[in-house]
Amino acid sequence: MTVTPDIALQHLRSRAPAARPRVAVVLGSGWGGLTRHVEAAVRIPYADLPGFPQATVAGHAGELWLGRIGDVEVAVMSGRKHAYESGAVDGMQLPLRCLHAMGCEVLVQTNAAGSLHPDWGPGSLMLVADHINLPQRSPLVGASGSERFVGMVDAYDRVLRLAARQVALRRSVHLHEGVYLWCLGPQFETPAEIRAFRVLGADAVGMSTVPETLIARHAGMRVLALSLITNLAAGLSDEPLSHALTLSAAQAASDQASGLLADILRALPLPPLPHA
Repeated sequence: MTVTPDIALQHLRSRAPAARPRVAVVLGSGWGGLTRHVEAAVRIPYADLPGFPQATVAGHAGELWLGRIGDVEVAVMSGRKHAYESGAVDGMQLPLRCLHAMGCEVLVQTNAAGSLHPDWGPGSLMLVADHINLPQRSPLVGASGSERFVGMVDAYDRVLRLAARQVALRRSVHLHEGVYLWCLGPQFETPAEIRAFRVLGADAVGMSTVPETLIARHAGMRVLALSLITNLAAGLSDEPLSHALTLSAAQAASDQASGLLADILRALPLPPLPHA
């Protein structure tokens, strides 16, 4: 049987019938501490939800958390499917469509990324203002109708970004803002590629986020994204790049990153519900 978002939603409703999340959150490496801020949480392993990705990457738990952060009801995906795991770029299509059908109006994404600026070192945080889809691959290939032609100006919502900057200012957290460049991976970039990416206007580089943004925008969701800088990109440091290095740096900055994210979620400007 083909799994559809409706089938996944039925399973999800059976596990959490009272849940009405308005914000979906995708946690990348280093951001898992956000789950400590989820109140009245219902935890559901992806393995129990048809069509949800099975975790194959260290640092990704593979669980859906439903609950509240402050007054905001959230659906937190602890782990994502990366295109480099299978070559398919639509691995997050079903779960994001399911969460949108459940009521999520906003997608908040997080990732670990390499910095293209020598002074944006490990532990730095970047608000994504725009992205570069370097592979020019899309999970929307095969969609029908005029709606497939999704405008990507302001793909990362201006109002949500302003709210994030205001929270960072109140917390005295230096939040950079820049352009995230998506590479397919799983290999790290070469120094020559990094030099080329700087010419293109990239500020950080990583292996996720962009396919999810395309899915969310096609669904009509507003998007906010943040990067946790775990390393300087190839050629900017003598330290060899590895996934272990990424995880180590992400863990070291996890508390600050997840605390900031929790406060941003509490402060998101969401419109009143129709019945409110």
